[in-house]
Amino acid sequence: MKITAKTVMVAAAIMVIFTATASSHCEIPCGIYDDQARIKLLNEHITTIEKSMDQIVTLSAEGEKNYNQLIRWVNNKEEHANKFMEIVTQYFMTQRIKPVDPSEAGPVEKYQKSLGLLHQMLVYAMKCKQTTDKANTAKLGELVEGFSQHYFSE
Repeated sequence: MKITAKTVMVAAAIMVIFTATASSHCEIPCGIYDDQARIKLLNEHITTIEKSMDQIVTLSAEGEKNYNQLIRWVNNKEEHANKFMEIVTQYFMTQRIKPVDPSEAGPVEKYQKSLGLLHQMLVYAMKCKQTTDKANTAKLGELVEGFSQHYFSE
């Protein structure tokens, strides 16, 4: 098969189209938000990270290792931790948590608590990328639950 400049351009265009549709929520802002869906996605990513960790541990313990599958599970864990982090930063921190007037104590406290919880989630998502310790996914789940309760409280 001969690879031409036209073939390369078509492949590049397809990659751009699929990359654009796979990215996070827009920053236009479009005003279309589904916070509950994002919380559900965060929990789904935690479950996927945990399953990946289990598979990595299982495959690593085997006598004759299947490195291809092992690498795929490591990549899967990384991908879902990155997606988790993208929702936290691109959706919640940049679009949903609004800066507040520093002179208003109540809103400042809620704002600071939101940022603190989101920052902790980023740190534990990073730890999930670094290890197969499911204590990190457990803590991540607790943080998502705590953030959800805080975020949806009036």
